[in-house]
Amino acid sequence: MSERNAEDLNSNQVNIKPGDYLKTLERGLEVIKAFKKKPHLTITESSKITGLPRPVTRRALLTLEHLGYANFKDGRYSLTSKVLSLGYSYISSQNIWEIATPYLEELSEKVQESSSLAILDDTDIVYIARVPVNKIMKHSLGVGARLPAHASSVGKMLLAYLSPNKLDHYFQHADLRAYTEKTITSEEKIRDDLKKVREQGWSLSRDQLEIGLLSVAAPIRDVRGKVVAAINTATHTGRTDKETLLNKHLPILLETAEQISNRIDFEIIN
Repeated sequence: MSERNAEDLNSNQVNIKPGDYLKTLERGLEVIKAFKKKPHLTITESSKITGLPRPVTRRALLTLEHLGYANFKDGRYSLTSKVLSLGYSYISSQNIWEIATPYLEELSEKVQESSSLAILDDTDIVYIARVPVNKIMKHSLGVGARLPAHASSVGKMLLAYLSPNKLDHYFQHADLRAYTEKTITSEEKIRDDLKKVREQGWSLSRDQLEIGLLSVAAPIRDVRGKVVAAINTATHTGRTDKETLLNKHLPILLETAEQISNRIDFEIIN
């Protein structure tokens, strides 16, 4: 083994020599992660969020802009879509999106609604594959889009299968804000919902992100049976009622989730 020993490779967090550690890279990544708080940041705001000195933050943002990962307009920086290429490298390496896409296309064709595949990232879900249909909805989503886990069917599907420690960590850091007057924001009520999701094996969301938005999600499991992602199909109550969604769309969704899971012949470490 050349550059790293077996002990390093078997550790989740590798201990490296001080001379091998790039502090500049660490700071650059912290600046990128700061945009999770706000999509448009001044240098001062970025410095405050990251806790880094303002000159350091300024150099990091200028470098990101030079490399095409950030834009500068009206005194504020924002990330560009090029940042998604970093995530695509991970997604491609896991191969899930490639496996799932043809099944999602078939699902959308059968139910005539959009379908998506998403993973949990901290307190949000991130879409890694999506098959849209030409029906106007308030939230226009694409690959790389993020939504709060507590207010989405996919999010609750994924939260339901977290370990107790990870779920506690989620509630310690999640912003359980209301997006509509019907959004569930109580930790106790969300935990009750998650228990129900685990028991029934699917998750329903209605009026949580947008009034009229109705969606149902199912889990995707790796070769060891661990839930690693989730798929959903979404509609509007003006087109499809809850009974139709559960009686007609849900069986197709569950079958699709099983088909995708059966194709995942590897273990995903996260």
